[in-house]
Amino acid sequence: MIGGGAQNRVLCQFTANATGLPVLVGPIEATAAGNIMIQALASGDVRSLAEMRNDIRNSFRPVSYDPCEVEAWESAYLRYRKLTGVG
Repeated sequence: MIGGGAQNRVLCQFTANATGLPVLVGPIEATAAGNIMIQALASGDVRSLAEMRNDIRNSFRPVSYDPCEVEAWESAYLRYRKLTGVG
C-alpha cells in the first residue's frame, strides 16, 4: 500500500487479515516521490528505472503487516456471503 491510506494502521492490518497476505506499506508521499524521480530522470541525475527504484527503496523504510486472525476473517466473510446470497 502507498499513499494516504497507508497511514491508517488499522486499515493496513485489516487488509492483511482479510486477504490472508502480508501487506507492505511504502512511501506515504508516493506521488511526490515518483514526480521527483521523473524530474531526476529528465535532468540526467538518474539514468534508468532501476536506478530510480533503487533510490526510492533506499530513501523510505517500508512497514510490513502480517495477517492474523485469518480464520475469524474467513468465517465473517462466509457469514456475509450466506446472509447476502453472494456467491
